[in-house]
Amino acid sequence: MGFFKRMKEDMDVVFEQDPAARSYIEVFLTYSGLHAIWSHRVAHFFFNRRMFFIARSISQISRFFTGIEIHPGAQIGRKLFIDHGMGVVIGETCEIGDNVTLFQGVTLGGTGKEKGKRHPTVKDNAMITTGAKVLGNITIGNSSKVGAQSVVLKDIPEHSTVVGVPGKVVVQNGEKIRKNLDHYKLPDPVADRCEHLQQEIDMLKEEIEKLKEVKQDGNHDL
Repeated sequence: MGFFKRMKEDMDVVFEQDPAARSYIEVFLTYSGLHAIWSHRVAHFFFNRRMFFIARSISQISRFFTGIEIHPGAQIGRKLFIDHGMGVVIGETCEIGDNVTLFQGVTLGGTGKEKGKRHPTVKDNAMITTGAKVLGNITIGNSSKVGAQSVVLKDIPEHSTVVGVPGKVVVQNGEKIRKNLDHYKLPDPVADRCEHLQQEIDMLKEEIEKLKEVKQDGNHDL
């Protein structure tokens, strides 16, 4: 696919994902996520030809203007959508598939100074939402979703939802998770556990009240 056809495809993805998009000229001029992706393609071109200084310079200039840092070595597939984008960081050895969505504040980072593959692999149709941190050489499976502010340190199976710190998987009975922007509609294992504990407390309170009544009845009999 030619460069300009790829640009057109990138803009079409914005219209599919963002209801606020109104015209091609608006999308072309004002969407920082697009600008970051386009700059990355140029930087990646130079990186693959071992012109590392030029590649990093383009990357840093793009970071200055967009607030999105993509290492020129990262491998990115087609139709990546970065919504808002401020604070997004994508590491050098990241591999991102097709039709992936990233929200603002997402980090696809490493966990230390290890060499080789040290950043995540994100498979096709995955969604990583606001503020999530995906760290290390792990894989986010096809069509999986990472909830806001989650911290993911282990591989995630296909068609799964991950929430919490550290991230916990909620398998959706083998059904593909619908790709949409309702990323606030996610399971909350912490809240579920708190609700369970509250139910146990209420039961204990009832038992204590019953014991008090039995004791009072016994005193009356005396």
